[in-house]
Amino acid sequence: MKMHANQLTVSPETVRMLVEQQFPEWRSLPVRSIAAQGTVNAVFRIGDRLAARFPLESADVESTRRWLESEAEAARELAGRTRFPTPEPVALGEPGAGYPLPWSVQTWLSGVVAADEDPGGSAAFARDLADLIGELRAIDTRGRTFAGTGRGGDLRSHDAWMETCFRHSEHLLDVPRLRRSWATLRELPRGAAGDAMAHCDLIPGNVLVSAGRLAGILDVGGFGPADPSLDLVSAWHLLEAGPRQELRDHLGSDDLEWERGKAWAFVQAMGLVWYYVKSNTVMSRTGQRSLERILADT
Repeated sequence: MKMHANQLTVSPETVRMLVEQQFPEWRSLPVRSIAAQGTVNAVFRIGDRLAARFPLESADVESTRRWLESEAEAARELAGRTRFPTPEPVALGEPGAGYPLPWSVQTWLSGVVAADEDPGGSAAFARDLADLIGELRAIDTRGRTFAGTGRGGDLRSHDAWMETCFRHSEHLLDVPRLRRSWATLRELPRGAAGDAMAHCDLIPGNVLVSAGRLAGILDVGGFGPADPSLDLVSAWHLLEAGPRQELRDHLGSDDLEWERGKAWAFVQAMGLVWYYVKSNTVMSRTGQRSLERILADT
């Protein structure tokens, strides 16, 4: 079942044709589809060291190209800036072979995503995650501030989206209780600190795990300035209560920062549950689990 009304279909045969036409130096490398829970890109391996990413939703060619270029710029800026591996941009492909949009190639990172190997009970993983967030925050914003769209700015700007989520979730969740929680969370003020650099989407599918430790970070194209509490969504998306407290203690988060992190996790989780309930059950369950953890902390 398709996840989006305007979802594109990308087959290994299409990818192979595009590689042969546009990157003949990789012609001899095998092309393999990756069974991932991602919602933005279809991912294919090219040989052992490369990953090709194809946007799943139909869009304007030039706006897609600009977005892919901005993703590559963000990935280049982040590369080597933390002790955790991240994908690095390699090339940008063009439409062709029946696929209508630009697409990207980056380095492949080995490992298992946290959606498949749950690190939620690991205090060591929680400390790794705190180290990552701290290292991201330490990167210079170079005077940049939040771009003004999506998560990472004003909580109250998400009221309309929350209303949509509540309306679609009435048969899935305890919406009256969730409405009461949002009424409190949305009023949390910004702290005194300005924007800081953040990954901006630390969900289980974007985190690689090995032996209960953080092994790498995926989908780094959104790396940029945002509310410093934004990456704390990972506390509820990834961790059980004990390790969650370990992350907070390791970072030294005060009450306001911690509660705003919870608010951003709430905004994200509410959208995951109903939107993907039929088309991507892993993402839907991720949202449900995060909301259960948030309510237990409220």
